[in-house]
Amino acid sequence: MVKLSLTNKRHHKTERSCRWAANLSNKRRMTMKRSNRLVARSAVALSLAASLTACGTASSTTTTAASSEAATETASETEAASTTENVGEDVWLPYNENLEKKRDDRDATGKNGAVASCNWYASKAGLEILKEGGNAFDAAAAVAYTLGVAEPYFSGLGGGGFMTIYSAKDDKVSVLDFRETAPAAANAQMWLDENGKMEQFSLDGVNNLGDKSVIGGLSVAVPGEVAGFEYLLDNYGSDAVSRQQIFQPAIDTANNGYVVGVTFKEELDSEYTGIAANETLSNIYLDESGLPYEVGDVIKNPDLAKTLQLIADGGKDAFYTGDMAQAMVDAVAAWGGNMTMEDLANYEVKVREPVVGHYKDYTIYSLPPASSGGTHLVEILNILENYDDMDKIGVNSAEYVHRFSEAFKIAFADRAQYMADTDFADVPLAQLTSKDYAAERYSEITDKSGSYVAVEPEELEHYATTSFSVVDQWGNMVACTKTINYGFGSKVGVPGYGFIMNDEMDDFSADPESVNCAEGGKRPLSSMSPSIVLYPDGSPYMTIGSPGATRIFPTIAQVIERMIDYNMDIQDAIDCARIYDNASENICYESGGVNPITPEVAKELQDRGHEVTDKGEWQLFFGGVQGISIGKDGTLRGGADPRRDGKALAY
Repeated sequence: MVKLSLTNKRHHKTERSCRWAANLSNKRRMTMKRSNRLVARSAVALSLAASLTACGTASSTTTTAASSEAATETASETEAASTTENVGEDVWLPYNENLEKKRDDRDATGKNGAVASCNWYASKAGLEILKEGGNAFDAAAAVAYTLGVAEPYFSGLGGGGFMTIYSAKDDKVSVLDFRETAPAAANAQMWLDENGKMEQFSLDGVNNLGDKSVIGGLSVAVPGEVAGFEYLLDNYGSDAVSRQQIFQPAIDTANNGYVVGVTFKEELDSEYTGIAANETLSNIYLDESGLPYEVGDVIKNPDLAKTLQLIADGGKDAFYTGDMAQAMVDAVAAWGGNMTMEDLANYEVKVREPVVGHYKDYTIYSLPPASSGGTHLVEILNILENYDDMDKIGVNSAEYVHRFSEAFKIAFADRAQYMADTDFADVPLAQLTSKDYAAERYSEITDKSGSYVAVEPEELEHYATTSFSVVDQWGNMVACTKTINYGFGSKVGVPGYGFIMNDEMDDFSADPESVNCAEGGKRPLSSMSPSIVLYPDGSPYMTIGSPGATRIFPTIAQVIERMIDYNMDIQDAIDCARIYDNASENICYESGGVNPITPEVAKELQDRGHEVTDKGEWQLFFGGVQGISIGKDGTLRGGADPRRDGKALAY
């Protein structure tokens, strides 16, 4: 059992770090104080666009909207001029005066460029690059790095992911795999005790923080994000904008601060124990009372701003070698991990051929393994194409939901049986994506709930992932999904650099017989499915992606089908209520929102033998789709999911 002590550098953080094991009682004790603050910030939210000013010295990482005026008065004029900016002047907030997520004002329309992401700051960063003459690939890097600042709980420099990109110049779709990779020393049983049970991670040998595969150093895989976006810029970026221009929005957001939204607050509360246990993370994300910040607070991260500047100046090597790499290795080792400098130096982006499928003459490009997402996205749509009336039965009717449910269950059966990193296992991609195979599987479906040959699928990945889409005026397209896995990843912060290491090792199986077992140099199975869709004539139609763990490809399949079969606008298709099923044979559904699953439909599904679970409305469980469609007249329509904090922007 790992036994480590916490070292504190700042006096006012000492008490916080020492009392992390008692955090729940602290939260109860301060309920009244927090309630009063919440009321104040609710009022502030209404006038934030006019009054929010983030001020303070570099060592002060946060301020609240309500206290910004006082902070301004206490800062010197020199400090204020050099370190602050009115972050509230044009901030789009994803919540209303009641601190409820907005259900509208998510989409955007333009002719020259569009960005859709899970965070307004990131969408704004990408749009700025497009307006300055950069292409979609330049903008994608700006979006990605800004997401790591303003949405640090879902992705960042310490994570990885995938991109599906379309180069208009080459008329070619490619996949960039920058998925995290197991350290060379990793093995399938490194988290298990002598009885084969998952060990718990503890800093003091007494208080457990969680499974070792989820929190601590042994949960950390070698990150790929920086390598991925450096590869993108080196091979597809333009000369119209400089590296400094691309990085500047993220740097400014880290230095000047960003507003905490509802989703951010939910993640802070959910992951509080782990955050409080790590000095680096607690210094950034907890207030002076040692508690999570509230909606409406402004968080700054000057260490991350400095880190981004180092990468802007030094490229990939600044991250994977030298002082920054050593800091990562040391931080992971201090929490019991086994990642080395060699692991970092040896990381490589893999350029892969996309999985290609067709649905009613539309062409779909998506991810190959190690992601299962693209393969099973194509498989699901292939199965549904065998019905000649999908466009007539009505969205979210009982028959519609039943068909999707059965297609999902078949896909998950095949996923559990076959899917893994193709560098380590043979995966029958041609079979799984073929029309003949889909027709064979379709023939097994009846009007009753069916069971299909498979083991229960592992719940790989967390919903704590992010996604974005970019389209530029030349027709270049990027669909990207990236992650640090669970909220705030492994809870291992990198001291002095301001970012969080992933806990992607949890996406492997601890079973050495599994095709997805952990091995050194291997990439874990994923469900990520950033996709590009072409019209029947071969011209670009949409770029789309979503977070959401194993719900990713089922969610994307529903949005694509509704746009093609029901001619839905992309925002309408995103808003529409969703379902999910896997080999557990339990349909999870949204009973509220747009086109909800009604009680009558739920009853009919039960009569057909389905188990059903009502998830309510607008649930984060069902992902957060971000996409852009291209009309035949060239109009760009960006759509962003109201289940997250997303916003599309266009011009």
